[in-house]
Amino acid sequence: MTPGIFAFLGGLLLGLASSLHCVGMCGGVASSLMFAFSSGDALKERARALSAAQAGRVLVYIVAGASVGAVGSTAYGAVQHAGANLFTRWAASVALGWIGLSVAGLAPSLSALDRLAEPIGASLRFSPKQRLSGDSGAFASGLLWGFFPCGMVYGALFYAMLSGTPLGGAAVMAGFGLGTLPSVTAAALGVSTFRRLARTPRARLAVGLGIMALAAASVAIPALASSGIFCLS
Repeated sequence: MTPGIFAFLGGLLLGLASSLHCVGMCGGVASSLMFAFSSGDALKERARALSAAQAGRVLVYIVAGASVGAVGSTAYGAVQHAGANLFTRWAASVALGWIGLSVAGLAPSLSALDRLAEPIGASLRFSPKQRLSGDSGAFASGLLWGFFPCGMVYGALFYAMLSGTPLGGAAVMAGFGLGTLPSVTAAALGVSTFRRLARTPRARLAVGLGIMALAAASVAIPALASSGIFCLS
């Protein structure tokens, strides 16, 4: 399993683990954009507007992930590669493990970052009435939506930075963005299943443990491969 796959899976788990957080923070935004830019009352039209807005949001995440990954790559290139590779691998695993503990309720929640960033978020709020209309307007608004302050996004970006490459950072945030789609889409369409599931302590614990297991695997598997126990293709 390549490092890029680990990066993508780590981001995907983070996105899925953000379900309750996403419903509370972004459900209302998604719903308002869906109704503002849909041309009719048909579910198909609403779903298309929502998909365009979500595409804009996820694209911002991917670009941001590639950017912070490039920062990590620059830092990686400034030091001895073997030591830097070991450090970034462990640092990324620790960051991912801490986020897993937070999701499982065993460490302080990342929601505290949302309260710190709330004044910034208030200044970025916009009216859904845009000059553009239809899918293009929904996509443009989705781009702005992607810049909204969010504790879970910050956590994912930190993990993306520690991937050490632009491609790895983009992979983390692509996975994260895709992982947030089910809960945000369900909230916008009025489906309450994800909200109930995300509130279940067992579900949060299971996802948190899954993230921590991935953090351990991202250290153990490359170490085993480098020792010659097995080979990664």
